[in-house]
Formats: sequence, structure tokens, C-alpha cells
Amino acid sequence: MKKLKCLYVILFICVFIMQPICFAFSPSSLPLHNGIDVSIWQGEIDYKQVKANGIEVVYIRSSEGSSYVDPYYLRNYNNAKENGLQVGFYHFLTATTVEEAIAQADFFVALVGGLEPNCRLAMDFEQFDGLSIEQINEISLAFLRRVEERSGKEVVIYSDADNARNTFGEELAEKYPIWVADYDVETPESNDKWETWVGFQYSDLGRIDGIDENVDLDYFTQDIFLSDTTKIPEPETPPPTPNDTESIIIKRGDTLSELAIEYGTTVDRLVELNNIANPNLIFAGSTLLVPINDGKKQSVTYTVKKGDTLSSIAKKYGITVSQIVNINNIKHPNLIYVGQVLTIPTETNINDIGHILYKVRRGNTLYQIARMYNTSIAQIVRLNRIANPNLIYAGQILRINN
Repeated sequence: MKKLKCLYVILFICVFIMQPICFAFSPSSLPLHNGIDVSIWQGEIDYKQVKANGIEVVYIRSSEGSSYVDPYYLRNYNNAKENGLQVGFYHFLTATTVEEAIAQADFFVALVGGLEPNCRLAMDFEQFDGLSIEQINEISLAFLRRVEERSGKEVVIYSDADNARNTFGEELAEKYPIWVADYDVETPESNDKWETWVGFQYSDLGRIDGIDENVDLDYFTQDIFLSDTTKIPEPETPPPTPNDTESIIIKRGDTLSELAIEYGTTVDRLVELNNIANPNLIFAGSTLLVPINDGKKQSVTYTVKKGDTLSSIAKKYGITVSQIVNINNIKHPNLIYVGQVLTIPTETNINDIGHILYKVRRGNTLYQIARMYNTSIAQIVRLNRIANPNLIYAGQILRINN
């Protein structure tokens, strides 16, 4: 009888105690690595203190939607790397169509191009705006495939436990691992799609020395790490040819000289493109062809000071007097006056050898400019010491690696 009772006890343990452990949503491997995920909301972070607190992995928000760049993403990346932390990036997806998903994937990869993350590139898709489950899964699959294709790196899905269970489908679960968020529990709620997780965000109210604000706390397994930690390739989109143009409408008060400055070209180029007989006669309401980008034919403005001559200005910028005369349509080179604004071509600017100078136009984003010149946003930000990649302004001169 005692043996029978013991057998019942063992069966009870196996069936009612061991079963939840056997079928729990468990980590893909052990040991676990302590991690955090951060964005601009955490402000300035002392990563030396963060590492001293036992944090090994930092996931950084780089971007959101099709144009928003987290102003702290490069700072977080550089400082975390300098302190020996393993780094990953995530993009907050807002697409409502497959086409938008592909465009946002291109934006994400372009933004982190040239950088060397250690962890899978993550998709954070959690606001669905009335999309059907089928649409959500199509958009997710398009985004993840495009990121893999363009970056050459593995990816991961970030999701709360509810969406992991009820929204994301089996096709995604078969192809991609999951980084799951589920708070105030010892293990995330199980589902019938993913048997294991590679990341577990267990709190959004963490406190870590070196970070003034609350921060998300995570566990990561070895499977969160990339098999290849070389640089993400730079964008492959070639820059436009000098013949690429667009049409604008001339406004009252416009001059060819001012338009040449705004569109980073020369008066001669505008005259050539539009077959203009008299550069001094352009009319409000008329259509004007302007180059989308003329590469090295960039310019800056210079305000004439007392004692200046065209010769002294040309010498300062390493160009010829005739270049200044031509771009500004000056009839009498000996007659310039204090306060006069001159357009200075900079293709041979001695102060920027090795760089193209690009004048920001209305509506430009760093993403667009990076694509024009086959470079990365990160390179432009570093080269121009841009504090906030979302804040560039018309007329700003940016240096671009030649």
C-alpha cells in the first residue's frame, strides 16, 4: 500500500507539476545574458556603469516609420561598443501595406549601414491600425525578408506575448525567432507557434545605474547573436546622373542665381538645361528644369566685406575669378560692393578636399541625401557632427565623402 501511494505521488508530480515545466515557453539555450533596450527616452547613458551592473546586451532603437531617426542611436551605439557591450538595433514598424514595409526596411538598413551590430536586427511591429491578421503577417514577412536581403544579417521578431499567441502566424514562427515581452511573470506565457524564445523582455520599469530613467529589462539567449558581425553593407543605390532633373515653378522675386544656390547647381547649368537666352529674364509662373543633383557642382554663399576683391575671394576658396563671375553673372568684375551675396562654386574648395558639399533643400531628409551619394546616414551624421538626424534645414551645407 505504501508503494502504491508513492507511485501516486510520483504520477501526481509528473502530471500536474512537471507538465507545465515540460511545455513552458522556454529559452532557446542557456546561459542567459542580461540586457536592456533603449531609445531617446533614456537620455544620456553612462555605459561604463551599465556594464558594471552586469548588463551584456543593449538593443537600440534606430528608427521608426519611413523617416524618423532616433537622435541618440549613433551615440548609444558608439558608447555601448566602446564599453564592450553587445549591440543590436530595432526598427518600430508603422507600415500599412507591403510596399510601405519594403520602403521602411530599406530605410532601416540604410540607417545602420556601415555599422557592426552583434545581435539580430529586430522588427518591432505592435500598432496595427485596423489591419487584418492576414495583412499584418504579409507586412511583417515583407519587412523581415527585405531586411535580411539588404543587410545580409539574421533578424528577430519583437512582440508582446498576446500578439505572439494570437496575431503573428505559423509561417513567421517557422522562419524567425521571437523576442517576447511579458511583464511580472517568471516565464512568458506559452503559445502553440514558438516553442522557445531568444529574448524575454520581463520589465519596462527597470532601474540601472548609469540610466536616469526607467529602462526595459531583458534576458537573451546565445541565439540572439549574429553569426556574422562584419559591417552591414552600405546602400547600393547609385547616385543620380547629372542629367536627372525635376520641374519647379518660378516664384515672384526668384533669380537664377538664388535658384542655383538652392538647388546646388550653377547659373550656367540652369541656362543650359532651359535654353535661356537672357539669364536676367525669367518670369514668375514659368516652369524651370533644375538638376536633382549635380554632384560636385555644389556651392556656398559669401557676403562681400569691406576691402574684398574678386581676386582675394577667389584665392580664399581656391577657385578662379572667372568662375565667380560666371556663376554670379557679374558684368563688371571690378564692381562688387559690401553686403553683396556671391555664390561660390566649391568643387575645388581647398577647405574641403575629398568632400562633396551638398546644400540641403526644402523637404530633404538625411535618408534621401545618403541615397543620392551612395553613402550612409551614419557617415553623414559623423562627418557633420549632427546632433539630431531629424533636424536639418534648407540652406545647410553638408559634407559628403567623395
